[in-house]
Amino acid sequence: MSAARPTPTDPAAKVFLSALQALLDDDCLLTDPADRLPYSYDNSRCQVLPDAVAFVTSTELARACVRLCDQHRVPLVVRGRGTGTAGAAVPVRAGLVMSMERLNHILHVDPANRLMVVQPGVTNQQVQQAAAEHGFFWPPDPTSSAVCTVGGNLACNAAGPRAVKYGTPRDNTLGLRAITGNGELLRTGVSTTKGVVGYDFTRLIIGSEGTLAVITEATLKLTPLAEAKRTLRALYADMGSAARAVSRIMAQPVTPCALEFIDARAIDMIRDYSDAELPADAGAMLMIEVDGQPAAMQQAVDTISTAASGDDLTELRLAANADEVAALWATRKALSPALRNVAPKKINEDIVVPVSHMGELIDGLTELGARHDITIVNFGHAGNGNIHVNLLVNPDDPQQMSAAHACLDQVFDLVLRLDGTLSGEHGIGYDKKEFVGREIEPTTLALMQRVKQQFDPHGILNPDKLFPAKKNRSLA
Repeated sequence: MSAARPTPTDPAAKVFLSALQALLDDDCLLTDPADRLPYSYDNSRCQVLPDAVAFVTSTELARACVRLCDQHRVPLVVRGRGTGTAGAAVPVRAGLVMSMERLNHILHVDPANRLMVVQPGVTNQQVQQAAAEHGFFWPPDPTSSAVCTVGGNLACNAAGPRAVKYGTPRDNTLGLRAITGNGELLRTGVSTTKGVVGYDFTRLIIGSEGTLAVITEATLKLTPLAEAKRTLRALYADMGSAARAVSRIMAQPVTPCALEFIDARAIDMIRDYSDAELPADAGAMLMIEVDGQPAAMQQAVDTISTAASGDDLTELRLAANADEVAALWATRKALSPALRNVAPKKINEDIVVPVSHMGELIDGLTELGARHDITIVNFGHAGNGNIHVNLLVNPDDPQQMSAAHACLDQVFDLVLRLDGTLSGEHGIGYDKKEFVGREIEPTTLALMQRVKQQFDPHGILNPDKLFPAKKNRSLA
């Protein structure tokens, strides 16, 4: 199921590039190495230069490119803005990168049926703005929402804070228009919120990281904007206390629309980046948001406050105004970029455990960090147990990198012992594929690979991703 990798000097590659040039306008094809460079990496910092970059502006043009790649057995990687952190958008076998950034129109907004039809290059923020004009929103809201694309959100099933109440892209996408690896055009799903005719290819393709099909259109399920919202900040003496509070909060009837977790090291590192006052002795922080009808807000706040309270709660504060709310969210969104300024490299994982096991997870991560002498910073979407575990390292220190990899290996063992999963929304991509066999048993993994072969007979779509490989390609 492997795809050949013709080099630019091969006769076969020259034939392919000539056919591609005949298909695309001059401004829709990049072949110069300097022009191709920005499409050789994503936010994982892995890098392989593609042989060419194509910009498509229609489903028909995307289909023609896919067919051409299939005919010539050229690896094809589809990408949006490259905000992914697991290397899913890195063209590890070179070949063609198909950028969807010009396939970026909102095609239809239907408030009466609570749906929106968009192309994959539309940014998450553009969707939210268009939906808000009609009193709606699309629940997925990754931290990179200002720049990340809907296509990327769907590829990784990237959700963000609101998933705790409103679900992931799989829960908020009604249907897709997509192209298989041999150029067949698919329409999946329905335009209704219920439908059980046939297999659910929509949910299968979402989260498949471009290995099954090329998404060219999506019908998104919209949700009415809440009339009221309240934001609280809870500070705790230590991480274990905050984790136990999360379990209490999620066990009571009021489901928060966001429940974010930040540990002490993360608080210290972003203190200079935040307009919110962060006490020096804060051991952990929860950001809790509830939404709904105005008349129900006080009761919701009281219920959440009771659940959040405990012996180790040091402060519980309700944001008094929009500026305080904005400062809190700016603090949360500053975390990931701020870590880049603290260490030369961060190994960023987004593991998930059942909420009731969060305390054990945090205790285990603290012990592993101490055992391997690795700084670990934790934050993330505590309401569904999705914690971003960041190992801060110096890539030029071989001893530290060796310790970090040993630590990460044991982090994954810990997560699986706690009935967790290796990724909640960042995906597997290239970086984590060798660990997949620990979570998925061989029979299931083999069936997944056969499904992949049915969608993509010649293995051209995003090869060397998701599944453990017999041979690894070294990434720069």
